[in-house]
Amino acid sequence: MTISIGNDHAGTDYKFAILKHLEKKGYTVTNYGTDSNDSVDYPDFVHPVAKDVNNNKVDFGILICGSANGVAMTANKYQNVRAGICWINEITELTRQHNNANIICIPARYTAIPQAIKMVDTFLSTKFEGGRHQNRVDKIAVTSC
Repeated sequence: MTISIGNDHAGTDYKFAILKHLEKKGYTVTNYGTDSNDSVDYPDFVHPVAKDVNNNKVDFGILICGSANGVAMTANKYQNVRAGICWINEITELTRQHNNANIICIPARYTAIPQAIKMVDTFLSTKFEGGRHQNRVDKIAVTSC
């Protein structure tokens, strides 16, 4: 499985922990995030992840910032991206099952690192249910204005 990960300064420690966890499991992970705790602009780290997901260069994306709102808003500008904010495991499961999310957005200021790792595992292992949800997902992307 291939994954792109990005983060701003609020998510650096989370990113390193998740990256180590995923590499130990044998996943191929591309790190687009900052490796520092110095203040940065999150869109600079979101766009490469969202582009990889949008263009099917990777299977999934992971984005981490303080609240996860900014990274989700930025990623969801891309036509083929469905980025969901997840703060508990149950939401993580539903965002995959019902919304076929392809990027998980983690709020570092509102989760703990072990919880974030568990959510990533859930996100990567949960399948989209399809069925009645497929019709809804098909209506998400804007095709014309």
